[in-house]
Amino acid sequence: MSADALLKWKTQILDYQQRVRESKPVQQATLFDIAPKHCDPDRIDPLQLQVRSLSFWRMPANSPGDACLYFIVDSAADLILYVGETCRSNKRWKGIHACKDYIASYQDLHYRYGMKTAVNIAFWWDTPVERQPRQELELSLILKWRSPFNKENWERWGQPFS
Repeated sequence: MSADALLKWKTQILDYQQRVRESKPVQQATLFDIAPKHCDPDRIDPLQLQVRSLSFWRMPANSPGDACLYFIVDSAADLILYVGETCRSNKRWKGIHACKDYIASYQDLHYRYGMKTAVNIAFWWDTPVERQPRQELELSLILKWRSPFNKENWERWGQPFS
């Protein structure tokens, strides 16, 4: 991928994600007062979460961790690259994860062209403990943000880092 192609690819994703961020979700009128869902995907902005180093998983941990959603973001570009879910936050990244390879290729290409990048991870902890609702929330966020490293969005953005 050339430097121009990389910039174009990132700009298209950034433009889409900025429009999502700036648009207000449609509010459905109700006849009754219904408590808002605490796991409303429209209330989760991955770029507003505290980021941590991608090497967080190398730190010693007393437990396998908790259920959460996690987001791989390029803080330098304000891009959401990947959305994932796990029931064991301290274990998920210790093993094999295809996203690690995408990240390495993404960072390598930026380094080759002298482009700034800051790939980090952010966690959202207020997620369902049960697997099915957590995965449904994950999918809704993948489709909302159209994160390019998730396979659900490869048709749209291509697979330049596979």
